[in-house]
Amino acid sequence: MSNRAHEIFKPQFRFGMGGVSVGNEFNKHTDREAQETLESAWAVGVRYFDVAPWYGYGLAERRFGHFLHNQPRHEFLLSSKVGKLFKASKNNRHAEVYPLSDSPNDIVFDYTAEGVRRSIEDSLQRLGVDALDIAFVHDISPDFAYFPNGWEEQYEISRKGAFPALSKMREEGIIRAWGIGVNTPEPILKVINDADPDVCLCARQYSLIDHAKTVNELFPAVREKNVSLVMGSSLNAGFLSGSPRYNYGKENFKIPADVIKKRDALRAVAGRHGVDLRTAALQFSAAASEAVALVVGAHSAQQISEDWNSMQAKIPEDFWVELLQEKIIDPNAQLPKQ
Repeated sequence: MSNRAHEIFKPQFRFGMGGVSVGNEFNKHTDREAQETLESAWAVGVRYFDVAPWYGYGLAERRFGHFLHNQPRHEFLLSSKVGKLFKASKNNRHAEVYPLSDSPNDIVFDYTAEGVRRSIEDSLQRLGVDALDIAFVHDISPDFAYFPNGWEEQYEISRKGAFPALSKMREEGIIRAWGIGVNTPEPILKVINDADPDVCLCARQYSLIDHAKTVNELFPAVREKNVSLVMGSSLNAGFLSGSPRYNYGKENFKIPADVIKKRDALRAVAGRHGVDLRTAALQFSAAASEAVALVVGAHSAQQISEDWNSMQAKIPEDFWVELLQEKIIDPNAQLPKQ
């Protein structure tokens, strides 16, 4: 492991659009709809775009690239993920994971040094650009259900292969920064001790519904190591804004009773203060000092515009005070400053 002292990585853009929805994870969207969504994002001012080979088995990167390759490369920040390679095959099995993507591809998990370089090269080809700003090692986490022998094996391959390779690529100037992109705190707590990441994508684990472990365990640890965090899935895959799912996976329609109860409590407080809960959820996830950017998924021009506008909205302080008094949010959580 390198002991290099580094300044905390702070991207120049704090609000980004993520690519899960455009990759047809939840619903089928056309190329035209994807293009309109990305055009709208750019028009309102979004300049950070986060995508992954995994989203739609290559579909999201192709769609993002179709739009982004026409924009001046120095005007936007781009992050993608590594660890999953794709091969086109007539007998592909994409439908087992991404049935709505119409992908021609099969997946190969590869977290070796060579695999990571290949992953970035493939992503640049699909995106039609010459460089990534950030590379996140994707999904080496207990919640990822598709590894043949569990996440720990892939993490260990990453520790020996992907992590040092990405540090080298950073030194070579191929990427500006790297980290891991995961949905649980445990792998982030490991990687900051095993390697020298700059920034990690902290998805679904710092939301109004679920944030106590992140506040009290993850934040102090990353502060100590000068590692910053990009926040993702602050709506828990749309749950907080009314979607009939909670987080990701094949059984995300099975929503735990305590989670529904907490959303009901949040809605009640929001109703009393005239606050849009989606707006509050986005601002809450962006408010932590450890959070250097917020990434939101969007499937339509209207949705990304509303998300952008939510970040400019004013929320009365009494709303946050009541959430604290009702013990709906952790007392150590940082609250948005209005």
